[in-house]
Amino acid sequence: MEAKAIARHIRVTPMKARRVVNLVRGKQANEALAILKFAQQAASEPVYKVVASAMANARVLADRDGLAFDESDLYISEAFVDEGPTMKRFQPRAQGRAYRIKKRTSHITVVVATPENEEAR
Repeated sequence: MEAKAIARHIRVTPMKARRVVNLVRGKQANEALAILKFAQQAASEPVYKVVASAMANARVLADRDGLAFDESDLYISEAFVDEGPTMKRFQPRAQGRAYRIKKRTSHITVVVATPENEEAR
């Protein structure tokens, strides 16, 4: 079984979010939540929410299909961060100039799966 969750337009730069996602890629889902809960990076909060959402989506899919479900079997099979739209702002500078500030956003995607799903591929 495989379940996916996506968070779009998250106000954290993709580079910072990728550092956090790299910590949990391939790990067991409950272990990943524990790592994210105590990670010091600010991007760990939205990544935590996406992983928790993917686990909840897996539970819903299992209930819908009548499958046996155990959270401890889930692991993060895919996790990646794509760049979202960039908001452009201007900061006044000396002598009438303007400095462009780029406020970057991210799209965070997490896919959780059970081990037997990998063997079927």
